[in-house]
Amino acid sequence: MVMKDTISNKLQEAFKPESLQVVDESHLHEGHSGHRPGGETHFRVYIVSDAFKGKSRVERHRLINSALAAELAGSVHALAIQAKAPGEG
Repeated sequence: MVMKDTISNKLQEAFKPESLQVVDESHLHEGHSGHRPGGETHFRVYIVSDAFKGKSRVERHRLINSALAAELAGSVHALAIQAKAPGEG
């Protein structure tokens, strides 16, 4: 299983999102810190979930980072997050 699928599956399980997109942006970071041949090091997540209602941006990021702790401690070097509750612009 590729890392993108692992991230998607863990976020689906943890947050039951109504919308989720995981984008591998590793190719944009060639030559930068943390990049490895073959990619799967830099990701961007767009997620909309009821789990984020009433939570600050920092709280939302902490929840996502916690759900992906093993990946962030391992091969994932960077994770950009856009987390919203339903109805937020």
